[in-house]
Amino acid sequence: MKKFMNSADDFLKESLQGFGAAHQDVVSCHYDPNFITRATPTKEGKVALISGGGSGHEPMHGGLVGHGMLDAACPGFVFSSPTPDQMLAAAEKVDSGAGVLFIVKNYSGDVMNFQMAAEMMQGPNESVLTNDDVAVEDSSFTTGRRGVAATVVVEKIVGSLAEHGGSLHECKALGDKVNKNSGSMGVAFSSCTVPAAGKPNFDIGDDEMEFGVGIHGEPGRRRDKMKSAQEITNELLEAINEDLKPEANEEILLFVNGMGGTPLTELYLIYHNAKNMLDKKNIKISRSLVGNYCTSLEMQGASITLTKLDEELVKHWDSNVHTAAMRWGM
Repeated sequence: MKKFMNSADDFLKESLQGFGAAHQDVVSCHYDPNFITRATPTKEGKVALISGGGSGHEPMHGGLVGHGMLDAACPGFVFSSPTPDQMLAAAEKVDSGAGVLFIVKNYSGDVMNFQMAAEMMQGPNESVLTNDDVAVEDSSFTTGRRGVAATVVVEKIVGSLAEHGGSLHECKALGDKVNKNSGSMGVAFSSCTVPAAGKPNFDIGDDEMEFGVGIHGEPGRRRDKMKSAQEITNELLEAINEDLKPEANEEILLFVNGMGGTPLTELYLIYHNAKNMLDKKNIKISRSLVGNYCTSLEMQGASITLTKLDEELVKHWDSNVHTAAMRWGM
């Protein structure tokens, strides 16, 4: 194992310390328990958005804390759920009186711990559960579909509504709508190595790929031989389209996400291939996002997310955002 690391025990805390120092104009990092908030307090009467999950998926979620997105994020150890006391401490720090909305990826540990935190909270709170992965219905980590890259889209769009005065009920409803309008699927060419484990999560041949992989390296639909980028892209999109069923001339957001070890040149090539296929189906790409946002440490791979858009979703996608990882309009 080759990693920039002093010790596995200190890996997360030292990374958080570096993140906080590098982006002190945007975020503040808190320790014992670990959580990240905006550098400035949540404005009075604003719904506070909190997300989180195991570390190793950066910049999701800590990199998405800031104006127009999250108010706080709770990082667990690598690929391990944050604890209820982290979530409760974050909620108490950012709750400004309008309630707290938890945005939770559908993984058993995350769901259980966020639910415990919600039950311990004194004030009003709601949750949005993301489950956009169309690859498999159940896995070793979940009951039902996994929550993956569309979580970023939910956090951006709901973050805008909260910033503009949306109520707790309205923010939850919009989050559920974005999740329902989204579908994702990924592929991996290599595994990744959790620092504490010291060895790859799974073995895969040099000429193989895991089709439908999860963001923790969970198995997908099948192990297959390598194919061309266009063939892989077509198969990912066909699976998403079969589930999401976008109609001809319907507007979508096309999000090509890197798993951490894939160069941007390859991600843009995937975007090109996806656009070619969607153009042939007369599906209109009106918004796009390309980059590493929902990663899996150093895994070489990528995912595609489609989100069906309407006027409301476009307005909130386009609105100002200023976080460590996503900035526009400001």
